[in-house]
Amino acid sequence: MEDIAPRIAAYLEHRMPAASNVEVSGVSRIPGGASRETYRFVATWEEGGKQMRRPLILRRDPVASLIETERDVEFNAYRAFHPTGLPVPEPLFLETDLKWLDRPFFVMEQIENCQAGSPFNATPYGPLGDKIGAQFWTHLGRIAAADPAKTGFSVNMEAVAPEACWKIELDKWEKVIDEDELVPQPVARAAIRWLRRNPPPPPPRVTAVHGDYRTGNFLFDGEGEIRAILDWEMCHLGDPLEDVAWAADPLWAFQQTERPGGMIARADAFRLWEEASGMKIDPVRLRWWEVFNSLKGLAIWISSGKEYQSGASSDPILAFPSWYCTDVHNRVLAHRLAALSKEARS
Repeated sequence: MEDIAPRIAAYLEHRMPAASNVEVSGVSRIPGGASRETYRFVATWEEGGKQMRRPLILRRDPVASLIETERDVEFNAYRAFHPTGLPVPEPLFLETDLKWLDRPFFVMEQIENCQAGSPFNATPYGPLGDKIGAQFWTHLGRIAAADPAKTGFSVNMEAVAPEACWKIELDKWEKVIDEDELVPQPVARAAIRWLRRNPPPPPPRVTAVHGDYRTGNFLFDGEGEIRAILDWEMCHLGDPLEDVAWAADPLWAFQQTERPGGMIARADAFRLWEEASGMKIDPVRLRWWEVFNSLKGLAIWISSGKEYQSGASSDPILAFPSWYCTDVHNRVLAHRLAALSKEARS
């Protein structure tokens, strides 16, 4: 791995004029993640006659990415929600000048002594599952309840009409499939046809949507407290049920569809979300977003496979989902479409 410690130290000294003798140690890349390179490190410096120390995280744009994202949107999501008390890391610096680390990046606080659960483990949280699940769904409800304008989440975002939420997202992910498929995708195409023929009712209001809220994208400590909600790179304005459906997608349930993410029961999860968000889950809207999210997953895994097979990236994190996750979401969509067809005939 390249030695970027001196370059990070030089950048921090540039951004912290009151600091001197800045040193960076323990730089290591955190495995996983397909849209940013993530590094942990410890920064030490002198300031006001005192020796300071702070563990930090650096998220840098990769050479090739599984999905197209905007780092300033992700950084701004942390900036918007950190003051609300939602457990997100404190964002510190956003940098687009390539002279520092060759590619854009941002720096935020590091949450120590925590871990992430694997979405491919039937019981990722063990005996802490119920406690973590209650927080997980309550926090998601709080995201939906927050006013995007008042928190600053919607800064530099185009306004979205409630009736346009579904079409904006479907157009976006269909385009990804159009551009990245290496072989025909008949299940995906069937799902797109159904989604366009059966648009959902509009949400009661447009909210902040995390875009990838699921098992594996938050950190929890040994007591079962969620300490950090991460990976906001796909966040946007939209229908809050998009997040609900993604969090409850069968891929993250690892064959336990009635316990999304290996946490609490689906009914309890939805009840907690409704209490925290102040909204009711419309089953018709939810069904549409469930089909959509399995299609969105397919689009991501298709893009992943293209990046790996084309040689744009040799990172195995891109190869695995193009094999395993593609198969899961094709099966999920096939079953859902079959059920919808049977329902339409009855």
